Amino acid sequence: MDKTKIDWCDSTWNPVTGCWHGCEYCYARGIAKRFGRNLPDLSDFASKNKGLHLLDNKIDSTPYPFGFEPTFHAYRLNEYIGKQGRNIFVCSMADLFGKWVPDRWIEEVFKACEKAPQHNYLFLTKNPQRYEQYGVPSWQNNMWYGCTISRKADIRNSAFLPLECKRFVSIEPLLEDIQPKDDALYNYVYWAIIGAETGRRKDKVVPKRKWIEDIVNECRKSNVPVFMKSSLAEIWGEPLIQEFPVGLRDRLK
Repeated sequence: MDKTKIDWCDSTWNPVTGCWHGCEYCYARGIAKRFGRNLPDLSDFASKNKGLHLLDNKIDSTPYPFGFEPTFHAYRLNEYIGKQGRNIFVCSMADLFGKWVPDRWIEEVFKACEKAPQHNYLFLTKNPQRYEQYGVPSWQNNMWYGCTISRKADIRNSAFLPLECKRFVSIEPLLEDIQPKDDALYNYVYWAIIGAETGRRKDKVVPKRKWIEDIVNECRKSNVPVFMKSSLAEIWGEPLIQEFPVGLRDRLK
């Protein structure tokens, strides 16, 4: 997608969609439900890989023909080859490094990235252990690897971010006071994104300003740039802190 409402990137790119994490606050599931369908998949691939789908060609104008079930859209791989360099969030509608994702899908995505080196690629997962298990390319300066932190217990996942790579954390949605007193976390990452839960979920969590202040203060101690998403505007006020780390190009105007 050339334009996106995600304010820390220029574009989103979804060669893979769908997820099995089952997070109760997932915005992507709602989008897939609104704009998708639940078509039958009679392909050989689907029959041999229960719950997974492979599409070589687009089905009509349906972006999510199999709802939120994991789907590889091979026809999207070359979407950004000839376009101006930008910061691209890879698989905003999926977790590319989820346990259920075949290595081959990840391999094809990285091959496509190598064909368009003018971009910065930002990967984000709730399963950072897969970065090491798969063996992500550490020599690519335009590859950024992140993990999601929503609760204090998630902080331990940052230890699995790959060494010798550009690393970041997405503290979104912030669901509790994570009390970030672990210097190792903010000494280890290049960037911290903070955001609140969106949508109208019955038990939606609205973070307290103090929770956000604690994160910002810890980041300041380690000189880690902070990017507050627009979802924090009513809590934090204006202006929001929206900093980018060295190595990420300025966003397109």
